[in-house]
Amino acid sequence: MKWLTWCITTSLILIVSSADTHAFRKPKRISHLYVSHFENVLGTSLELKISASSKYDATAAENAALHEISRMAKILSAYEANSEFSCWLRTLGQPVHISPELFEVLNLFDRWRLRSNGALDASAEVINKLWKQAAAKNLLPTKEELAHAVSEVQQPHWKLDSATQTATHLSNAPLKLNSFTKSYIIKHAADAAMASGKVNAIVVNIGGDLVVTGDLSETVEISNPMADAENEAPLDQLLVSKRAVATSGNYRRGELINGQWYSHIVDPRTGKPADNIVTATVVAPSATDAGALATAFNVMSPAEIVKLAATLPEAEYLIITKNGERISSKGWSSLEVPAKSLNDFRANANGKGLVRSMWKNDFELLINLEINLQKEGFVKRPYVAVWVEDENHAAVRTISVWHGRDRYLPELKSWYLKYREAYNTDKNFNNSVTSATRSAGKYKLKWDGQDDKGNFVKPGKYIIKIEASREHGTYQLIRQEIDLDETPKLINLAGNIEIASASLDYRKKTDSN
Repeated sequence: MKWLTWCITTSLILIVSSADTHAFRKPKRISHLYVSHFENVLGTSLELKISASSKYDATAAENAALHEISRMAKILSAYEANSEFSCWLRTLGQPVHISPELFEVLNLFDRWRLRSNGALDASAEVINKLWKQAAAKNLLPTKEELAHAVSEVQQPHWKLDSATQTATHLSNAPLKLNSFTKSYIIKHAADAAMASGKVNAIVVNIGGDLVVTGDLSETVEISNPMADAENEAPLDQLLVSKRAVATSGNYRRGELINGQWYSHIVDPRTGKPADNIVTATVVAPSATDAGALATAFNVMSPAEIVKLAATLPEAEYLIITKNGERISSKGWSSLEVPAKSLNDFRANANGKGLVRSMWKNDFELLINLEINLQKEGFVKRPYVAVWVEDENHAAVRTISVWHGRDRYLPELKSWYLKYREAYNTDKNFNNSVTSATRSAGKYKLKWDGQDDKGNFVKPGKYIIKIEASREHGTYQLIRQEIDLDETPKLINLAGNIEIASASLDYRKKTDSN
């Protein structure tokens, strides 16, 4: 009997042990990538990528990130009249107790002003205003005006007291907390999202500056500063994990005076726009370091760049000069990954006998479109498809598709009808893009005359379609026929609820191609 009891007890222990290690083991939660896009966030575009096991968890993380961006803007924005920073600017000569975030950013500006030998300065807005006034009059600033602006920049603008956490505003110079403040906000948003609950990783990208946090290695494409369309091949491609990426450049914003383009990035030490560096991209563990270095590098000489970068050995950088020279840090190559894109396939195929003579070799079609922006709140960008059909309405080429997860593709009804069987999700769809800050809602796309298989089409009549849709919401479709012959032409298209305006510019290729 004792032997029987021992056998039964032993069997039960084995069964429970087996159940504990197999049947009762909690199944591993599978993560999905949830992607959303917003327009007019901090004056530019926002992309959120959230790796989570459920849409509920992803939504909670998204809401946390958006709430933090809004909260930080109410503290640091120079464009919101009632932000804490704007209210503090209206004080003068008196110590004011300020939030930890504003105190930290002002302190960072003090440190970076010294570290960069004056290349970064919140009062650079003095010089920016001077150049904007000059552009309005179409006259270059005089030497006297430049000297006065530099003198105004070089005076002290605030005094911080860490013991009381107060800041005393000392000057009447216009101030803006640009440079690295966007990166600072991005990092706070990423941290808030990660702290929201069951999230594995997040990428927050605002206007081309981004932070990768959590268990994720993110492919990041660097926009080519010499290209003028979203869908052109990148300058470089990186694999980034648990780091921040920032890009600054003079190719998207600036002033035109007497036919000459002047960068919006100015050197506070000279009062002149920076023109030697076209673009600078920095990868660093710290978001503020990446943002500060990217901006400072646009102002500094190559020798100054190398010297400053040496003080931050974990930061890697790529610089492109106006002469096309490529300057990179020693560790930059360790971040690079080969770009295996459809553009590469086409470029290789073209060298293997594809007939170019059918398409006008020196022509291209540039498609400009602008998304209607909401003035308040966070509103997601609509799904958009841009594609080409021949005059018989047969599909020729998908130029670009913006969507969330693949299951939302049917919302783009007209495009999906043509491509639902042939389309294979763009392998680069999930890649992040770093670039100089873009204007909210404004996009450029380019068609090079090739079809979806990489063959050049014949001259003739084609139909350009621009479709915009929201899940269970609005639906808009723009159709425009265009004769692609030997004659340049510009066609302006009427907008709609989602697309504010669009145009087709059939032109000779620009020098940047």
